[in-house]
Amino acid sequence: MSKKIGIIGAGGMVRYHVAGFKSAGADVVAIADPNTAAAQKTAAREDIARTFNDAGEMLKAIPELDAVSIIVPNRFHAPLTLQALKAGKHVFCEKPPALTAREAKAMATAAAGAKRTLMFNFNNRARPESFAIADIIRAGEVGDIQSAQAKWIRRSGIPGFGGWFTTKALSGGGPVIDLLHMLDLALFFMGYPEPEWALAQTFDTFIKDKTFKGPWGIPDGVKGTTDVESACHGFLKFKTGQVVSVQMSWAEMIAREEVSVTFQGTKAGGLVRRLFGRDGLDDTAVDSCELYTHDHGRPANRNIIVPADLTMGRVRSAANFVATIEGREAPLNTPDQAVTLMRIIDALYASAKTGKPARC
Repeated sequence: MSKKIGIIGAGGMVRYHVAGFKSAGADVVAIADPNTAAAQKTAAREDIARTFNDAGEMLKAIPELDAVSIIVPNRFHAPLTLQALKAGKHVFCEKPPALTAREAKAMATAAAGAKRTLMFNFNNRARPESFAIADIIRAGEVGDIQSAQAKWIRRSGIPGFGGWFTTKALSGGGPVIDLLHMLDLALFFMGYPEPEWALAQTFDTFIKDKTFKGPWGIPDGVKGTTDVESACHGFLKFKTGQVVSVQMSWAEMIAREEVSVTFQGTKAGGLVRRLFGRDGLDDTAVDSCELYTHDHGRPANRNIIVPADLTMGRVRSAANFVATIEGREAPLNTPDQAVTLMRIIDALYASAKTGKPARC
């Protein structure tokens, strides 16, 4: 019997979640959002039968739901996840996992106690390039990854002004917590080692300059708050001796938006990268997947050809969630990894605040 899924939140990621769930054979039967008009509009577009203006009401009205998908501002990830887990539902939550590591830990503990699957939309793990590199790593061709560079940088990519993205109380921060995907992907390739400390510096140089606004048409909040960083550069040290440098920005003087992980192993190095022709527009992007080795004592580079995916793994990530709760696939991410990622993000912010290295 097909799994029944309810959506919480009528945000922009709904279409990817729904497409992924349906491609894996699940039925999306309801959507809940306090904005009734948005819920109804999304339901009509995605052929979802029932709408609610409250998540609790949906959970009560449809007890046969197997799972929920959470697509709301970051502040509400933890409370809604805990509510759904308490109701006995599996949960697929948008990134970031929570506002803090403490919240993420509570979510992981609740999932374990409820014996339910909790996954997050770390969709870049589900890109074809990432699958290809992960296969090569698992085959032993890379050896031990000693270092990596995780980068998501934009030139003009601030997601509105005065909305929830730029309001720390709702988002938890700016690009550090919003653009965490490449940090997660680097850690995924490296085996998610235990972090030791972080050193970081944040900048807010352009955070109120509307000429740096992104192209998604997100409306500005006239009376809203803009109190987050616009960029961060940092360095991470792990108890294994591995290291990662990070660059995350919404607005910085660079050539163009770049989304990439580069790594250096004991046998080979590699690169997964998306370069944008214009910030934030997937249809202008060019993807690369490369491996760097030595062949008979000479440098040898391999271009790895994979199918194009304009969704950056978003559909495949949602499909993996359904396949996981049905026991057909292993999960692409785990709650413990989410907790580790949030510990690192907490430490990056702590270091930037004090000007000193911070323990993770």
